[in-house]
Amino acid sequence: MSLKKWVYGMLPLACIIIIFLFSATPYQEQDIKPMLASHIDLSPLEPLLAPIQFTYAGNEISVQAVGVYSFVEFTLRKVAHFGIYFCLAILAFAALYKGFGMKYRLSLRIALVISILYACLDEFHQGMTPGRTPYIGDVVIDTIGACVGLLVVIIGRNLYHIYWKRL
Repeated sequence: MSLKKWVYGMLPLACIIIIFLFSATPYQEQDIKPMLASHIDLSPLEPLLAPIQFTYAGNEISVQAVGVYSFVEFTLRKVAHFGIYFCLAILAFAALYKGFGMKYRLSLRIALVISILYACLDEFHQGMTPGRTPYIGDVVIDTIGACVGLLVVIIGRNLYHIYWKRL
């Protein structure tokens, strides 16, 4: 295997390892509410966040129901889900397209499939971790993150081709 393939292949693998390690960590060890409460005063955010209310996994998520620190932590966790799968999809695409020389559209499709399948496996893995529960809503967030990541790739490539030809 060439160095190029190895380097490109290691990037999505590193992302997968990071996801795996976070999923293997019990929630109690990941809880950032105490750190937030001891270092940051979030009370000024309460009036801004108070109107936001929704149900997730059968639980009401709102400042009134869970408190501002739990609300912010929940939001950060879901943004992290979105962000890591955004990165995984882009890195998987880069590995397939640039590293292994697959066709552009095939690389996009396979990168999306890899991201979705790993999101499903990750939730299954979480189900075996103490204090963690699998939830299909997280797979949806992960899938949206992957789709947005690949959409950025598509838009970036199109803009590159449009503006590169003008120069």
